[in-house]
Order: sequence, then C-alpha cells, then structure tokens
Amino acid sequence: MLDTLLMALGLMLILEGLLPMISPRRWRSLFEQMLQLQEGQIRFFGMFMVVFGLLVIWLLA
Repeated sequence: MLDTLLMALGLMLILEGLLPMISPRRWRSLFEQMLQLQEGQIRFFGMFMVVFGLLVIWLLA
C-alpha cells in the first residue's frame, strides 16, 4: 500500500514538473493568471480536481 502511494506521489511530481521544465514562460503566465482568481474560484478548482481524482481512482479500482 505504501509503495503504491509513493508511486502515485512520484508520478504526480513528474506531471507537475513537466510544464515548468518544458515551457517556463508559459508556466509563469499561467501562474500569474491563477493569482488573479478569487478565493472561491480557487476553492472550486481544487474541489473539482479532488472529485475528478476520486472518480479516476474509483474507475480504476
């Protein structure tokens, strides 16, 4: 179980690091746009990501 969790964490870090590695200028632009969002919008985006992640896990399990 711990191995699976660490594998998922490693994969997440790889995917999160791809955009800044490949296109740092575009990553910076996206990050600056995110800073302009209201707290509610950020929370909604976070909630959407959690629900989508749970859905993917549920479909694969």
